[in-house]
Amino acid sequence: MGVLSHLEPQEVFNYFEEICAIPHASYKESKISDYCAAFAKKHGLECYQDEWKNIVIIKEAAKGYEKEPTLILQGHLDMVCEKDPGSDFDFETDGLRLIVDGDHITADGTTLGGDDGIAIAYMLAVLASETIAHPRLEAVFTVSEETGMEGAAGIDVSMLRGKRLLNLDSEEEGFFLAGCAGGASVICRLPVNRIAASGELVKITVSGLAGGHSGMDINRGRANANILMGRVLQKLTEHTSCFLACLEGGGRDNVIPGNCMAALYLDPARLEAVKQIIADMRRIFAGEYAVTDKNIRLCLECGTQEDLSQLPAMLDAESTARIVRLVNTLPNGVQAMSAQVEGMVETSLNLGVMRLESEQAVFRYSVRSSIERAKEALLAKLRVLTEETGGTSEVTGIYPAWEYKKDSVLRKKLVSVYEQMYGSKPVIQVIHAGLECGLLAEKIPGLDCVSIGPDLIDIHTTNEKLCISSAKRVWEFLLQVLQTK
Repeated sequence: MGVLSHLEPQEVFNYFEEICAIPHASYKESKISDYCAAFAKKHGLECYQDEWKNIVIIKEAAKGYEKEPTLILQGHLDMVCEKDPGSDFDFETDGLRLIVDGDHITADGTTLGGDDGIAIAYMLAVLASETIAHPRLEAVFTVSEETGMEGAAGIDVSMLRGKRLLNLDSEEEGFFLAGCAGGASVICRLPVNRIAASGELVKITVSGLAGGHSGMDINRGRANANILMGRVLQKLTEHTSCFLACLEGGGRDNVIPGNCMAALYLDPARLEAVKQIIADMRRIFAGEYAVTDKNIRLCLECGTQEDLSQLPAMLDAESTARIVRLVNTLPNGVQAMSAQVEGMVETSLNLGVMRLESEQAVFRYSVRSSIERAKEALLAKLRVLTEETGGTSEVTGIYPAWEYKKDSVLRKKLVSVYEQMYGSKPVIQVIHAGLECGLLAEKIPGLDCVSIGPDLIDIHTTNEKLCISSAKRVWEFLLQVLQTK
């Protein structure tokens, strides 16, 4: 018996548990893609699998629905892979360890991948059913959504007939998404020079932060561990000579990092002063983030512990100074709020990854904006500031904004069904987070898109939870939409 076998709707949660047992990190979707292809073959469905491992599965209309407009269902196969510090979990080989906690499903010490595993489960459950009434369905399963939407950018959709697309990648029940920001990933690289190590070796860690999604949570005032580490290093370099040996923070550019570690060498005579600086910064951070990140920790370890003794040679003073200057110069967080949609972020960026490699320091940003020119200006700012510090920048994974349509036949239908089922109106929303609808709309002229989904909490973090009762209600809603002519 599976961990989720007692949950309803059983057909959905059975597929969700099977999906969670298959490793499906971004760029590692082969197994989950092959699983979907095997599913299509088992059920005698038309299936297309491309070199990217995107999948399209087509199911003809149920009896009596042959004349209804084709509906495209869409979700992505990959998940954000984050784990608690010290965890030995391997996302390339291990299945997620699921936990049912009251009305929520979570994973032990890792992200859950409800974004977007629940969408895949919904789609498979619909495609497998012999009793659900529905029009012709074209189910699109994309890869690498979480790393820049490369799957949606590269997929061939020439076999699709549909002009209406229901995206299942939303995280709040009762909110119908009708537009989103465009974005890009930026990699800033700064060359460094290493020299023979000398002095006292210390390790500084920032941990316990809430983290979150760089689109959905960027305006919640949560701390970014990489930015806090930059502030700590800035304060240290103002009061003593120190030389970086290691710098590691975050795992994905679109995740607000909850942890960061730096190891550095310094003058032993200044150790007590350094301890005092760390204590002062600890109090400052605790005060600044008492509401948003109440479990924040800033720790200093001294000595030659085994994990520190294997570190590479330290950076010279100039390289250390340039890294500290760049981290504290480049912008981060919300840059502008929308003048058209009250309370919505217009432009933002997130320093999601910070790494010190043997010959360079690497900084990875997720940039988002609903205004194309604002996005371009922010990309240019990152480039100029990085170049002024002696580095270079590279822009990847550019995706367009999904523009709001005033008149949407699909949205009107969804709203009507929702009102009949629940006696209230859903919220129509344009969001700052990125969705694949914009890319797919570029490939299919006249595409009418809406995005829905059940309640997911703290996605892209190890606190991610999927609400069981919400997943059931959204399933029931989806079935009603499919059978409504």
